[in-house]
Amino acid sequence: MNKGKVLLAVALAQFLVMLVMSIVNVALPAIQTGLDFEPDQLQWVVNSYALTFGGLLLLGGRAADVFGQRRLLVGGTVLFAVASLVGGLAQNDVQLLAARVVQGAGAAAMAPAALALLTTTHRDGAERTKAFGVYAGVSAVGGTFGVLLGGLLTEYLGWRWIMLVNVPMALVVIWLAMRHVPAGIVGARRRLDVLGGILATLGVSLLVFGVVRTTDYAWTSGTTLTTLAGALLLIVAFVAVEGRAKSDPLLRLGLLAKRSVGGANIFMLFLCAGQFAAFYFIALYLQQVLDMKPAVAGTAFLPFCFGVIAGTVVSTRLVSRLGAKALLVPGGLIGAAGFGWFATLEASGAFAVDVLGPSLVAGFGIGVCFVPLTGAATGGLPPHEAGMASALLNSSRQIGGAIGLAAVVTLQTQRTNSRLAEGDSVKEAMTSGFSLGLAISGGILVVAALTAVFILPTGDRSASSEPAGGAVVRGTGPGEDGSSASVEATEVRG
Repeated sequence: MNKGKVLLAVALAQFLVMLVMSIVNVALPAIQTGLDFEPDQLQWVVNSYALTFGGLLLLGGRAADVFGQRRLLVGGTVLFAVASLVGGLAQNDVQLLAARVVQGAGAAAMAPAALALLTTTHRDGAERTKAFGVYAGVSAVGGTFGVLLGGLLTEYLGWRWIMLVNVPMALVVIWLAMRHVPAGIVGARRRLDVLGGILATLGVSLLVFGVVRTTDYAWTSGTTLTTLAGALLLIVAFVAVEGRAKSDPLLRLGLLAKRSVGGANIFMLFLCAGQFAAFYFIALYLQQVLDMKPAVAGTAFLPFCFGVIAGTVVSTRLVSRLGAKALLVPGGLIGAAGFGWFATLEASGAFAVDVLGPSLVAGFGIGVCFVPLTGAATGGLPPHEAGMASALLNSSRQIGGAIGLAAVVTLQTQRTNSRLAEGDSVKEAMTSGFSLGLAISGGILVVAALTAVFILPTGDRSASSEPAGGAVVRGTGPGEDGSSASVEATEVRG
């Protein structure tokens, strides 16, 4: 097994999953014009993917544990590629949204399988930390680079290429996985918890749908309260089913009782709730207020990308010495300060004054967070729960992002409409709404930092830890020459 090629396949798969989330942001005005989207429905281009991805992740992660991580990675990537092709050829808004939903389903298989492969093939402390650094880096950079690439493609080739560009990259992932990635852990036959998967998917989807619909129905309306109550009942039913499951649950509830795992997932939920919303507002501000063309608006996200890379490098070097908590608290607060700085933007602003500085600060803070989060959420767990833990972390990322975006867009829209009614110009009203949204995003990151303070254990160094235990589980996978080769992974007992 060539671990470098395995890491490359995992990194590219995760890069694709995150790229597709953000690549549409700068293209939204062009998509709205090209397919006649209503303004308040435009966020569904983002949320249809995030909603499906987040809702199916737990099922995808458990499927990776049951059916094999390579099989899920390849199958999910094939589905992802087909959906990207269909979306690029879409002739109306319904077709595009349907393609985004299928993309989300493919990503829900890809992401947990990829991270599970990383955790089971990289077990040495230093090797594990470096691998997590690469994974965290591509996760963060994939999101920011997506905005840049989306702008360039929209400007010079048309918005359809934000979907079509995924196809060749997906084919590379498939080739790498078939050629170099081990088949995954082979052990006792396990069943897939279909009932738990249905309850989790419906509960999460209904929750996000209810929050998204607050742009049309007030939080206190019967429609919103009924939707959210239904979501709560489904989630409670899911917890009850998982709590009674004697074997092979979709989510072992005891996993969340581990402070490092529970704290990391809560932190990730809040972090991405603030980040996704902020990206959405900044992309619209650059184009609709500062009148930047898509390519220029995408390039304007480069400082954020550089900040993320710098933060990731710093945290990779320090996490084994300081632990997750010591990095997540300052990282979250620095990110919050950056978004708070963004909230001072003006309708007559300029890139150098309103965008450059806060991009570097926010990007650095967010970049510091991803390596310790990944390690804390997956470190020290047995291989047969790698997919479960990976899916849980990715679920927190997507669910937090979707709910955060939906909730903050509702408040931003209300502020914008209020300022228009008071007689402000369109640009002034939009800027006021974006400022409020960005301030709320900063506040959400403060909550994330407080989560780390009160929940995460002090001195936890899970990012570099090895799974404990002793038994060796053997599986098979392709060797470097394409032949079958033995793969070993340490399994935790007890």
